[in-house]
Amino acid sequence: MTTPQNRTLLHHLLETPEVNGASWPRFRVLWRHMAENAARDLQDRSLANVRVVSESTYRRWVAGTHIARGQTATILEWFFGKSVEALAQPVPVRELVRPRPLDRRTRAAARTLDYNWPTSRHVPGEPDVGVQGTWELAGGRHFDGTAIGVQLYEAELRGDIVELDEADLPHLQSFVRSSRRGVVLASLGAAGGQGLYALDAALARQNLLLGQSPQVPLAYRLDDLTYAILWALHVLDDGLLADDHPLSDRADELRHYVKISNSAPPRTDMPDLSPIGAAWLGSSLCAQYIVRHLDELSDVPAFWTREATGEECAPWLLFRHKHDYLQAVAARFAGPASALGRAFCIPESAMRSTEPYERILLFLTVAMMEMHGIKVWISSAPEHTQIEGFVLAQNTAILANWVREESVWRVATTTARRDVAPYQEAIAHARAHSLVDGQTPADRLQALAAYLDLDWRWLITRCRALGEEGVCSMLRPRSRLLTLKALDQTLRFVGTVGRPSAGR
Repeated sequence: MTTPQNRTLLHHLLETPEVNGASWPRFRVLWRHMAENAARDLQDRSLANVRVVSESTYRRWVAGTHIARGQTATILEWFFGKSVEALAQPVPVRELVRPRPLDRRTRAAARTLDYNWPTSRHVPGEPDVGVQGTWELAGGRHFDGTAIGVQLYEAELRGDIVELDEADLPHLQSFVRSSRRGVVLASLGAAGGQGLYALDAALARQNLLLGQSPQVPLAYRLDDLTYAILWALHVLDDGLLADDHPLSDRADELRHYVKISNSAPPRTDMPDLSPIGAAWLGSSLCAQYIVRHLDELSDVPAFWTREATGEECAPWLLFRHKHDYLQAVAARFAGPASALGRAFCIPESAMRSTEPYERILLFLTVAMMEMHGIKVWISSAPEHTQIEGFVLAQNTAILANWVREESVWRVATTTARRDVAPYQEAIAHARAHSLVDGQTPADRLQALAAYLDLDWRWLITRCRALGEEGVCSMLRPRSRLLTLKALDQTLRFVGTVGRPSAGR
């Protein structure tokens, strides 16, 4: 009698529902069809007349103690697509570690992934066959989406920590061993609690390697704030990883473009790049171009940003070169009495057409500017939405844009009065009519939250809690082009300026 441990590949294939020929009576019927079809496909009519072997020979085939020869071997190899030597070998056995059944309240919590956010869809796995679930994160207007592995576990609340049950650790160990990106979701449903709490599978694996049971802080509860960050990170990260090789190949090309006075390569020149890869390349070129020309400015500049949605702003929060660029600008121009500022154009129509989680990404981007000492002005004038990104200092305009651009980027510098005038008018309008014209960063951010229809008190409380725990301890980027450190700093900044006494 064969067991799963010594069963041959032939035996295994005969047992599959598609074949259903593991018993001798069924194999005798199957053989006639195998022989006739092999004769037709191989154009050898003699194969159709090959009689089925005896029952004893068939059982030796199945047991692997005898290997078919001649025309019988030809028929078997044609039908199964394997050599008769391979069919006689023991079938590889994979031991499955099955997760524990989920409480009905946890299953209900998992369904919230499908209706809380339009870009989220949970595809449950098949625990009985060891298939994990998938979390599909759809793209937005500009960027492609992605999909990550996800596994839910029951957990208990111990103080301010959500801790998985030790009984789930064997399955968790199996889940995090995969090199596929994954997220662990812990649920308090069975314990009478609510919500799902997220932790990157790679960070859970680190805990297990240190002999620790993964502990998830309450600050990592999945809501609009944490989902916004999780969505942005995974969408940008997977897009960059998909383009890692072509982006690396273009390093020299990028340095060349930075040095020339103006350029605007069409998107068709770089068809091998995804929208995210093209966004990184355009953003990087624009940042380098601006920094290279900062020494030529004799006055504190004003910046204009074309980004108007959370999706467009996500690179500000996560692209590593963005933070190097902001630090370079702040180091040169920021100060207590500095007039350094940056304008955004966010019409009400653009704001109303996006989800709360996406508006949070926009809010955090503005907060990051304020953290670097860059005062932000918000214009809502629809006629300004198509103005490209630029830097203005007296009679010089440095054009640098990659957002909603037909080319991968467009950079140029102009001092012609008639060319500079429209940019001067746009900055003057934004300064004079800013929707967030407060005296302090706290005032301006609170006004922005009101305009974006975000709960200010909830937002600063959540940013403070998440910043204290650190996004870096919840999620982990894979691409070297991304970082979470600046986002953590921004979250802590929001939590600080949002205190009642801040800036008062």
